[in-house]
Amino acid sequence: MATHLDTTAGHADWQVWQDSWDRQQEWYLPDREERFRVMLDMVEALAGREPRVLDLACGTGSISDRLLRRFPASRSTGVDLDPALLTVARGHFAHEGRVEFVTADLTDAGWVGKLPHGTYDAVLTATALHWLRTPQLSALYGQIAGVLRTGGVFMNADHMPDPSTPRINAAAHAFAERRREQEKAAGARDWADWWGAMAEEPALAEVVEERYRIFGDPTNGDHADGEVQSAAWHVEALRSAGFAEARQVWCSPEDAMVLGLR
Repeated sequence: MATHLDTTAGHADWQVWQDSWDRQQEWYLPDREERFRVMLDMVEALAGREPRVLDLACGTGSISDRLLRRFPASRSTGVDLDPALLTVARGHFAHEGRVEFVTADLTDAGWVGKLPHGTYDAVLTATALHWLRTPQLSALYGQIAGVLRTGGVFMNADHMPDPSTPRINAAAHAFAERRREQEKAAGARDWADWWGAMAEEPALAEVVEERYRIFGDPTNGDHADGEVQSAAWHVEALRSAGFAEARQVWCSPEDAMVLGLR
């Protein structure tokens, strides 16, 4: 997708960047909207139609965007460390009073203290926490339990491979790779391409450079420190962190979503 620079305002076209982020993510996750639908269905079922939500590792605010459109009386706090993605999010939601953004490192034990509200009805995250090492994620789950009200809901949709099905896993992975190759040949933009285009946007070049200093160059494997675990591991970790109930509520051949109820 083409990008534009609004020279009169001195800012990038935030809607274009928000849309291009969604298309880039859908190249990896063709069922991305389905997982968001299930996520918001469970928010409505367990937290109602006017929830105060913590959008964890929010990126450009994809979850918040869908949340506010579906639930007009909802409010969201987006938290992330990435300065470039937060710049897009803040630009996209500049005139939206129902959402606010906080810069915080989820591996820093003090991140909870930066939140503007003491408790939330729901904490939501998608395709983000695999950046963390397993001990870091276990600790984070305990902190998440602490910011949810009694009866509040947490959902994490992410890469959650099942180690007990290696042949199924290999076939699903090969199928997905073939699909992505075909779509890339037709012009789809992958992770590295998207960041390359962002670095060429004059209004964003500085925050992209800052992002590279924090996380590394996306063309050189900036996911290297993360780990993935099975859905069963996540369920047990949530129960150990103090959630009253936890289970898987959605899955695809390669990904899953787990839900913890406080």
